[in-house]
Amino acid sequence: MYRVEYRKEAARDLLRMPRNQAQLIREKIDALAANPYAPNKNVKALTGVPAYRLRVGDWRIIYEVHSDTLIILVLRIASRGSVYK
Repeated sequence: MYRVEYRKEAARDLLRMPRNQAQLIREKIDALAANPYAPNKNVKALTGVPAYRLRVGDWRIIYEVHSDTLIILVLRIASRGSVYK
């Protein structure tokens, strides 16, 4: 099982969104931590950077997987239109 860590920006993003949406996103991230390499149609590798994108409705979670230390680092959580800026 991987440990999940949040960057300061990602933790702030979670606090700013509606509570029910934040709970759903946390559940999806926890499921991802069980096996980050399991097939998932909502996960896509980003081009040009060593990161991945998880889609949860209209929200996007940008994260990195550090296999050597068993950590999933959540970089950013934002709506679809503003996460890639």
